[in-house]
Formats: sequence, structure tokens, C-alpha cells
Amino acid sequence: MRTIVRPPRVPRPRRFLLCEPRYFDVQYAINPWMRDVAPVDTDLAQRQWAALVQAYRDHGHTVETVPPVAGLPDMVFAANSALVLGGRVFGARFHAPQRRPESVAYEKWFRAAGFDVHTPEAVCEGEGDLVPVGGYVLAGTGFRTTREAHREVQEFLGVPTISLQLVDPYFYHLDTALFPLDDTNVAYYPEAFSPGSLEVLRRLFPDAVLATRDDALAFGLNSVSDGCHVFVAPQAEGIVEQLARHGYVPVPVDLSEFHKAGGGIKCCTQEVRS
Repeated sequence: MRTIVRPPRVPRPRRFLLCEPRYFDVQYAINPWMRDVAPVDTDLAQRQWAALVQAYRDHGHTVETVPPVAGLPDMVFAANSALVLGGRVFGARFHAPQRRPESVAYEKWFRAAGFDVHTPEAVCEGEGDLVPVGGYVLAGTGFRTTREAHREVQEFLGVPTISLQLVDPYFYHLDTALFPLDDTNVAYYPEAFSPGSLEVLRRLFPDAVLATRDDALAFGLNSVSDGCHVFVAPQAEGIVEQLARHGYVPVPVDLSEFHKAGGGIKCCTQEVRS
């Protein structure tokens, strides 16, 4: 019987931007997860978020924070604030009026850190719908970010931008249905995508890790990988097992309190790519 020997996975140090959940709450409903949920346990949310920060630092990653702003309960979801690629910042224009002030606070942080920020004209929710991998930007649409924003991204960054149609409201952002495993491969939930978009993913990533609906609903695809370690929801047991079989090292981090608002590990994590 032939034994398949995989080359060792190599982690790459990352720079992450997060926002403390001091004001995190569910005060309105802008996705299916936010309807009829139990009250948020603020103390538990703080502990879970602190555990994520510690997990990143324990694995050699840099974590910086943007100050939270009172009255912006979703500001903890830093990924939605921008796409940072090659040291250039493509900012956000949120779909929901309740979230629009968040972009001002994040732009202030990026400018203070020395970045120029492009504010999109079309609705765009940052890394929530924009995923750089394999020399492309995969760009979700259907619920939040518009196709017009995809065109803006390509013009601003000069990177081929591939539109992917999302069809299930529980996976309203691309980062709830797909995440990069490394520079060349991804994991995703096939039924979150339209037939044409699914065919595109199959062509681009024939060796992708495919998730079940149960794992996707457990926020198993709202994960962050450094090319070796995958920070993943422990509730997504199937995807955790698959990652290990493919030579990745799962790092379970429970952010279940943030699931009440439709977010998880990746939603809380903005990557600053110099």
C-alpha cells in the first residue's frame, strides 16, 4: 500500500488588527444569525476574544488593536473594515446604516499607521467578501458587497478579481463560506455558491478541502490559517479532522458568543498585508 508523504506545512508570521469587544452586543438584525438570539454574555465574549489574541501571539503573530467606539456593537468584526494588500488599503462602505460609522474609525487607524485609504463608491465590506489567494482576489456578492465594488477593487489593486455569487443567507459574507489554507488552496462549503461560481472554484482549486453544511454552520469556514496552523471553531469537528488529515495543525478557539451576531474567528481578524 502506497504511503502519501506530504511536505511539511510552513507557517508565515502575520500581522493582525483586532478590536476589543467592549461594546459588542446584538441590538439589531442584519443577518439570520441575529434574529431571536439569547442575550450576549459580555464577559464571556471578552474572555473568548482575549483567548484568540493569545492564540495568535503564542503562534508568533503580531496583534494590534483599534480602539472600540461606543454605539458600534459590530465594530469587533474587524475583517469587514478593509482589504489590505501590498500595503494598500481598500476601505469599506457598509450595506447596513448601523455599521457605516465603523469605517470612519478604521480609516483613522489605518491613516495614523501610515496607510493611504481608498474609500469605495460601491457597497463593500472588506475581507468579509474579499479573499486574496493564489494571485487573485476572490470576491463575494449576493448579500452585501456589490459587483461594482469588485470592479473598483481590481482597478485599485491591479489584481485579478473573481466574482463569486453567494446564494444562502446564512453565508452572507464570503468569509463564512470559504477561507484560504495557504497561498494556493482553500476550504469551502459548495452549497453556499451558485452553480457557475462553484464551477469556478472547482477549476481554480481542484484540491480544495470541502466542508459540510454542519461544519459551515458551526463557523468552521470562518477560520484563519498561517499556512500551517488553522485557528478554527472547535464546534466544526468534521473540518478540524479534515485539516489534520491534510497536514495542517488545527488550533481550536471558541468564539461561540460571537456566533450570535453571525461572526467568528475570521470576522474578528483583519490581516494587514504589507
